[in-house]
Amino acid sequence: MDEDALVLALFHTLDQLTGPDHLEFPGGFDYPLAKAQATRLKDRLTEDFGQACPLDDQIQDASYYFTIAIPAEAAETGVPVTVRLSNFGNLAVVTTPGPDSHEDLDHAVREGALSAADRSRIEAALCGLGYMVVPPRLLHQPYDGVTWLADQSVSYASYGLHRGRATWWTRYFEYL
Repeated sequence: MDEDALVLALFHTLDQLTGPDHLEFPGGFDYPLAKAQATRLKDRLTEDFGQACPLDDQIQDASYYFTIAIPAEAAETGVPVTVRLSNFGNLAVVTTPGPDSHEDLDHAVREGALSAADRSRIEAALCGLGYMVVPPRLLHQPYDGVTWLADQSVSYASYGLHRGRATWWTRYFEYL
């Protein structure tokens, strides 16, 4: 089984977890523990990039709780980088600069939006803290899971990037 198929299988497995309204977070989600881990990531990225990388922990009504911003002036390419942390399975996505900008980190490096060195620093920090980096291209595939988000009669056009239909991005990295 290839890596993309494994990641999509993980998406489906995580989608089966029960939780409050089965969307924002799974049962047993430990917010204080997740915040402590996100704070460690913020501290690591701040140290690695030599500049404050702010943690946004004021996110509500979403399937993610934390975003860490690496400012453009700290990145070798001058392009801001965002790390978004899901409430599910320690999933993380890295965007340069936005969710639809690049299909994955290989593409971001090829296009000059992210340097190989910055990519290595980010991935080492995420992996060192137990996060799994998932490529945006897989997150932008149509959601075909078990929640009401799979109902094709519901329009998600107001989300803009979802083109009128829920995606795995909606499920794990978006306001709900």
